[in-house]
Amino acid sequence: MTVASILDAMAAAYDDLTPQLRVAARYVLDHPTEVAVSSMRQVADDADVKPNTLVRLARALGFDGYDDLRRHFQQDITRTGSSFPSKARWLRSLATGGRYGALLSEMAGASMATIEQVFADTDAGEVKTVAGVILAARRTAVLGVGTAQPLAQNFCYVGGMIAPNLVAIPTNGGLAIDDVARMAPGDVLVSMTFSPYRVEIVEATRMAGDRGVTVVAVTDSRAAPIASAAAHTFVVPTDSPQYFSSVIGAVALLETLLAFMAAETPTDAATAIEEFHGRRRAAGVYE
Repeated sequence: MTVASILDAMAAAYDDLTPQLRVAARYVLDHPTEVAVSSMRQVADDADVKPNTLVRLARALGFDGYDDLRRHFQQDITRTGSSFPSKARWLRSLATGGRYGALLSEMAGASMATIEQVFADTDAGEVKTVAGVILAARRTAVLGVGTAQPLAQNFCYVGGMIAPNLVAIPTNGGLAIDDVARMAPGDVLVSMTFSPYRVEIVEATRMAGDRGVTVVAVTDSRAAPIASAAAHTFVVPTDSPQYFSSVIGAVALLETLLAFMAAETPTDAATAIEEFHGRRRAAGVYE
């Protein structure tokens, strides 16, 4: 049993758990490393639940108790753990120069931690599967609003060089549900929203699932409302030391998915990309 399979089972059971167990489950889903490295009491304190709630959560998932659950997380981090002393020295060197040096160091550390978590938590087989699903779809719509809107547009712009079935929605200044209403089985919706979750994204994603569309969710928690409608869910961290949520994790995930799509496309991706830029050069788009 892998940590990934445990988290998948927890996410699948999430809606059927009691309110207190959902609080505990959400913390575990969002902070699996803490289960391995922190005591049960510390995890309970951080999750704002009683230690016995963690025991009941473990048993609800079929484990003998919390220690039985935790053992799998500890084995996983032992297999994948590493040390970064040189990175730590580099971050300390950035912190010289007073207030702004410290700020630079803080942002660098947070950004690097986010990237590391994305690649530690992302399964190559799942990315390959989703890349194939997107390429094979009759139409793949990529949905994002707010800070996620330019991510959706960039994904379709870059991916469109090799996959002409991509479209960013909402289109033409309309509503996402209007675009989703025209989708059907055989189509794919890549849906992005992060806490606090946008209502129009959640409703459009649920509509897509009800219409038989294959949903790929990119969000910040396995307990996010769009995850329940998704056939595939990618979780990326959005924590930031500043006042804004970070999109670095989402960008890393989407660029990786684009790379896998290029590797999976049945056509010659290099030729398609060269033709794309060739047309632009011929039209005088580039200096």
